[in-house]
Amino acid sequence: MILNEALRLFPPVVDQSREVVMDVKLGDLDIPKGSILYFPRLSIHHDPELWGTDVHEFKPERFANGVAKATKHPLAFMPFSFGPRFCVGQGFAMEEVKSILVVILRRFRFQLSSNYRHGPCSWDTLKPKYGVPVMLESL
Repeated sequence: MILNEALRLFPPVVDQSREVVMDVKLGDLDIPKGSILYFPRLSIHHDPELWGTDVHEFKPERFANGVAKATKHPLAFMPFSFGPRFCVGQGFAMEEVKSILVVILRRFRFQLSSNYRHGPCSWDTLKPKYGVPVMLESL
């Protein structure tokens, strides 16, 4: 739940686009083949209509009943995209971060440094503009 909420607030890639490979009709909207559809992932993950008025708060319990029930639309959470072209590294990335956290949490207590300045910035991927200084204390 903690990892999913962190990925909701700060997805690694903030947007994506896809080329339409055949003419599509969505309701009254005709989308011709060759059009480019843009998915503003960060905006979708921060939309109060989908996530509620507490959308900017870190609340891992949103995912207590699974990803599909965390929001009003089952595809509103897409840190690694969705469908047949989702990120092939998703499984590896999730297992890697879990393994790293287990090693760190077994050996250290940590907290953000008082010098931490929040400043996410995007250049292909979302990253901290000022870094993430962390204080580690051996257990």
